[in-house]
Amino acid sequence: MSQWALTDFLFKFLVIGSAGTGKSCLLHQFIENKFKQDSNHTIGVEFGSRVVNVGGKTVKLQIWDTAGQERFRSVTRSYYRGAAGALLVYDITSRETYNALTNWLTDARTLASPNIVIILCGNKKDLDADREVTFLEASRFAQENELMFLETSALTGENVEEAFLKCARTILNKIESGELDPERMGSGIQYGDASLRQLRQPRGSAAQTKQQCNC
Repeated sequence: MSQWALTDFLFKFLVIGSAGTGKSCLLHQFIENKFKQDSNHTIGVEFGSRVVNVGGKTVKLQIWDTAGQERFRSVTRSYYRGAAGALLVYDITSRETYNALTNWLTDARTLASPNIVIILCGNKKDLDADREVTFLEASRFAQENELMFLETSALTGENVEEAFLKCARTILNKIESGELDPERMGSGIQYGDASLRQLRQPRGSAAQTKQQCNC
């Protein structure tokens, strides 16, 4: 049986933010559970996937790591379409990367979906002595823009898994509450099993459930 057949959902994720913030290292730490030592700037887009358990569901995260350099912006923007979630990454030791967050956020909400679930990640938490952006300042930015927020370290692994899982958990909660519709074009969500469509059906609706299972 394929890995796909065993999953309940598939979510498309993005990792976005300025060059040099450690986006590829975050992805590598999440997928491989180790730090990527020889990390160069991403050219265009890189891809990784991992199956996780979220709220009792098995979810496959398909993660697109986008280049942060301006010259690749036109290429990477094409990958935004149909993303369900995103990690918006800045470097706590670089105010320049923090100041650019508004532009990245606008791109994500305009090009992906207004409903995209985004978690703000202040990366390089291990370099606290060189910090240029305080936790409080970034926390306020997150609150003002309705983002979740964590500080992470791709080097030590601190909060890396939690960032991806927190984002996935929020998407799943929104599916189960009916706020997100996986069948909407460009939702960034796919069913791993068609019978799971009954999630959104009223309990006890046997005819509807049967219809969903047969489709």
